[in-house]
Amino acid sequence: MTAHESFWGLRLRRTLAGDGSAPVLVLVEGRAGTGKSRLVQELTTLPEAARATCLRWTCGESSAAPDLPDHGPVLLAVEDVHRADAGELPLLRRLLEHRRPGLAAVLTYRPEELAAPGLPLGTPPPRYPSELTVLRHRVRPWSVDAVRQVTAAVLGERCTEEAVARLHERSGGVAQIVVDLLAALRDSTRQRCTAGDVDAAGVPVRLADLSLGRTAALPPEHRPIVWAAAVLGEPAGRDELVTVSGLGRGPGRQALLAALAGAALTETDEGYGLPVPLAASAVHESVPGPVREELHGRAADVLARRQPVPWASLARHHRAGGRIRGWLRAVEQAAREAAESGRHQEAIGLLEQTLADPAVPPQTRARLAPVLARSAVVGLRSDQTVQVLTQIIEDASLPAAVRGELRLDLGLLLCNQVGMSDKGWQELERAAAELREARPDLAARAMSALAMPYWPNSSFDVHRAWLEDAARAAADSGDEVVRTAVAANRAALAMSCGDPGAWALVKELPTDSPDPRCRLHAARGLCNAADSALWLGHHGRAEELLTEGLELSGKSGAPYTKHTALGARLLLEWVTGRWAGLAERCETFVAATADMPVICADARVVRGLLALAQGEWGSALSWLAGADAPSRGDAAPPLAAATSGALIRLSLARQELSDAAVEARDAWAKVKRKGVWVWAADLAPWAVEAMARTGDIQAARAVIADFEAGLEGRDAPTAWAAVTWSHAALAEAEGRWLDAVPLYREAAAAYASLPRPYAQALTTEAAGRCALEADRADPADGTGTAAAPEGVGAEGAGPEGASTGARASEGDAQHGGKGQAVADLTACTRQFAELGAVWDAARARALLRSHQPAKEARPPGRPSYGDRLSPREREVAELAGTGLTNREIAATLHLSPRTVEQHVARAMRKLGTTSRQHLAAMIDAAVLPEALDGVTNGG
Repeated sequence: MTAHESFWGLRLRRTLAGDGSAPVLVLVEGRAGTGKSRLVQELTTLPEAARATCLRWTCGESSAAPDLPDHGPVLLAVEDVHRADAGELPLLRRLLEHRRPGLAAVLTYRPEELAAPGLPLGTPPPRYPSELTVLRHRVRPWSVDAVRQVTAAVLGERCTEEAVARLHERSGGVAQIVVDLLAALRDSTRQRCTAGDVDAAGVPVRLADLSLGRTAALPPEHRPIVWAAAVLGEPAGRDELVTVSGLGRGPGRQALLAALAGAALTETDEGYGLPVPLAASAVHESVPGPVREELHGRAADVLARRQPVPWASLARHHRAGGRIRGWLRAVEQAAREAAESGRHQEAIGLLEQTLADPAVPPQTRARLAPVLARSAVVGLRSDQTVQVLTQIIEDASLPAAVRGELRLDLGLLLCNQVGMSDKGWQELERAAAELREARPDLAARAMSALAMPYWPNSSFDVHRAWLEDAARAAADSGDEVVRTAVAANRAALAMSCGDPGAWALVKELPTDSPDPRCRLHAARGLCNAADSALWLGHHGRAEELLTEGLELSGKSGAPYTKHTALGARLLLEWVTGRWAGLAERCETFVAATADMPVICADARVVRGLLALAQGEWGSALSWLAGADAPSRGDAAPPLAAATSGALIRLSLARQELSDAAVEARDAWAKVKRKGVWVWAADLAPWAVEAMARTGDIQAARAVIADFEAGLEGRDAPTAWAAVTWSHAALAEAEGRWLDAVPLYREAAAAYASLPRPYAQALTTEAAGRCALEADRADPADGTGTAAAPEGVGAEGAGPEGASTGARASEGDAQHGGKGQAVADLTACTRQFAELGAVWDAARARALLRSHQPAKEARPPGRPSYGDRLSPREREVAELAGTGLTNREIAATLHLSPRTVEQHVARAMRKLGTTSRQHLAAMIDAAVLPEALDGVTNGG
């Protein structure tokens, strides 16, 4: 709430408005930097203030006190009353004790610096006139939401939620400190701002000067109490603070009172400490080294007596106090407690820092490294962990079993969090060999990881063989946790290939096991099964598994598993047509996971597919295959296939047929090597079209044959729909319109049942397109020789396309006639528009317009639209606004580039812009014809 909207602000406004309201005084208190001056500035800009006399006075600046006029409303703003000197304070008291109708006075001060606590105008309190309304307002620190809003205004979307939380925590919400920290972070070239960046920003100069100045103002014998608070770094009780200071009970009490009176320390509900958490860093650095070490030693003694023992804080004080053994014992205890309670990122941070310290002896390093590795494989990416584990593995003195365990977790890290699948695979193979005899339980985990089908360069048969090895090793180990890990991967492998028995395997996962380690593997199994169910086309069941998996992974403290499930949810929203806000959700997810290519891959692919459907072809290429996109060589096979399908489609739309065919052959070869045929659903139709349109009909037929054979016995609705689509695409490419129409409609019905609305609309459009071509071939009865349309294919290529002759085999009844074709195209156009697929909607409208029925044809002459855009101009402007070139728009709308150029020029003139990029945003749909009006009106 702003000042003028608050109760006291409204009261001030009434007085200034001269409505007869009594004079008012508002005492505004707030700690240093909380925004009191900004509040006063806001008051001076009120409309009522503009009609009043405004007087501002800052105490302690040797400026003359203002003279109040005798009549009329007056806004008197006096700042920094806590600095008022012996001459200013009496003068201010006299001003306020004098009766003055129309006076609206605001006094600001720091309560911690008042000479008489709670009395800004000193003692005795002033005798205010009876008609003066006196109010008090406390300026409080910013909330987390307020910090988030300011951060977004300064840094945009590159600040993570963890960074916002750290900003609020370290600054205490004090406005000036937040602003100073953001100023330091603003110039960073990093793509995103993390909590670590906030810590690295240091202490703002204003805060350091204030904190150190207040400490220096204390007598030297009292300063250790402030130093003790800085060393502890958190509020503490009187006795603990005095003990850490080393002053003794009596002197310590006197020092605490002096520090509170001088505002060097403050009292909270939790105890005594620095006014702002970040201030502790400034004071801590100012303490002489030997004294600081002694303070930390005493702090460790104090914390060791607390129950429960705060092991992480105790470890910090032991290390800073030079107590190495105590430090290592506390680190190990803290890390194990954090890991066991699911706080894996906390354990990772503590152990990374510890193991990077050369003071850690080899035997301790060997004991702590596995704790780090076990937390790291379920946590988020950390290159430091990878570096630490890589170095430790090379230690020749490391026991073989420990080396194998570390190599196992390193392999998982390289694959999952870092995205280096080949190196990860090699480490896991070596781990399986090293552990086979000494630790069959860990060997089973390594083998089980190699059984997961998402490795890009290994066949399904290889994964199946590893799974059987893992099952035998797990049985030999007798370890229930290992058996659960293998069971989770068995379910994932079965679900990935559409094995009908996979659902029973998923149902058997021990989601309610009393062992948290088993629940963690069950959560991973659920999330992996959800991802596979999504690709299969079981969208409802995928949603259920995602919900259950996310809940269980959250309870189990498995952030990596949770993030993979969140990425899968974005894919699910894409395929089921929940596109509203999806682009923004993908971009936010990518920003938060940019350093973890495996996790952010789902969001990048979805964002690229959205850009393609919206006609943003340059953006689509950047998201799918740009410099920042993950390497397709390391990408999960289903995502790699979907990406290739999109790139093929983009090349077809741009009439780059040879590029499309090359991508199709390479991508299909990878599918064949992998052998998980259900993952080819988003690739096969486009690969068939690319091969057929470049004349390689035999290769296109081979793709369909391979695809059908690979799906035999598989429960994969999406893939079977794609088989039908592929048959239809081949029939269309060969000019067999009447064969293509029922196949496209069958595919559309299959996609509708999933549901998968975008694929449904694409195949419905293709059915209408082929029906119209069949009608054009022989409008009388649908028989005779038919010429394939120029640039035959789903993307409706322009005049440069090739054509193929063929003979239609059946009459009008086979495809429903032109009426049904128009109905199909009208339905898919509406569906494209509802989804937000701008490019597809424009293409379908253009096709519909080019075959409009004679009875609906426009009268002779061109209709006049005046300053409004015609339907055609609107279509062209929308596509130009997405970034398409004139030639690309021409290919989409079956126009010549010259005609497109003219439409763009007219649209820019009518909309009053010289920028193509602004066209789409400037189109006012409320005053333009409806999208489907273009069906019966020429542009």
